[in-house]
Amino acid sequence: VDGITFDSKAEARRYGELKLLEEAGEIHNLTLQPVFRCVIDRVKVCQYRADFAYYTPERRVVEDVKGYKTAVYKLKKKLVEALYPGVTITEISNG
Repeated sequence: VDGITFDSKAEARRYGELKLLEEAGEIHNLTLQPVFRCVIDRVKVCQYRADFAYYTPERRVVEDVKGYKTAVYKLKKKLVEALYPGVTITEISNG
């Protein structure tokens, strides 16, 4: 889609939906695969790469299209939300 290869059909479909919302002016600054570095006491623990991030008039939204939530994903989600105040990862079902 738009010359971009996605990990799943669900992710590509969600991208199409978000592009339409952006064109309609309902969201802005759509970003693909934003990276969140997880650093504690200057030690890089890991990094988390979401599928999408964008802004609504009210807030920043971070999305991940998920079919199955692995233990690693669950841990990284908690870590990002703890390290980045105001960031909540929204999970979009790929079903």
